[in-house]
Amino acid sequence: MSTRKTSLTDKQAKNGTSKYVLERCASINEYYDVAFKVMLLGDSAVGKTCVLVRFKDGAFLGGNFIATVGIDFRNKVVDVDNLKVKLQIWDTAGQERFRSVTHAYYRDAQALLLLYDITNKPSFDNIRAWLTEIFDYAQKDVVIMLLGNKSDMAAERVVKTEEGEKLAKEYGVPFMETSAKTGVNVELAFLAIAKRKYGHIISIFHFYKWFETIRFNLHCSGSLVKSTYLQSKPDIWYKIATNFCLIV
Repeated sequence: MSTRKTSLTDKQAKNGTSKYVLERCASINEYYDVAFKVMLLGDSAVGKTCVLVRFKDGAFLGGNFIATVGIDFRNKVVDVDNLKVKLQIWDTAGQERFRSVTHAYYRDAQALLLLYDITNKPSFDNIRAWLTEIFDYAQKDVVIMLLGNKSDMAAERVVKTEEGEKLAKEYGVPFMETSAKTGVNVELAFLAIAKRKYGHIISIFHFYKWFETIRFNLHCSGSLVKSTYLQSKPDIWYKIATNFCLIV
């Protein structure tokens, strides 16, 4: 579960490791209940890295960055229905020469954010090709969301909002326009896929926590649990949940 203990091992005590150091290290890593992998996909220069940095750090890179080479990732813990959900966000290179590298990561992703640039028509036209790759390599139940990025550049828009909505409807995926520069809809997009993917898992997780509370109270009070089912399968909800996501 998400509770982590900070204690000294015999070896650490012998080496002079202080409890303060361990507590300091523990505070660096946020606690979380469940975790899942999100991938950012789309042509080069559509703003994938900028969207990631905006979501993770609340900052805008502008022109002060180098194009992603291969794969990069960052983590962020968000609150979804009173649970700590850790998003492991993978930023991919959009260039064709790196495509074979990104394919290898598709199979483990639970959610995909597919981006195009509203000021770049070819990046929108290539969305169908990206979706074909997704259907070939990704999990069958992967959550996909289409994002039209750089919505702050309205004067340079060449892809209408209606075009994005139409394409998303055709493939049955949610759609919204975002701006890494202003932050519009960036956090909303990540929270939306988290809720869309794990709404049912979160319900199971809450039930599991409720079940564990009852089992603990019965044990502490000295009561006997007479149900053969409860005695033989006390961790059934934990096992169900771990079939879909990580619980630590």
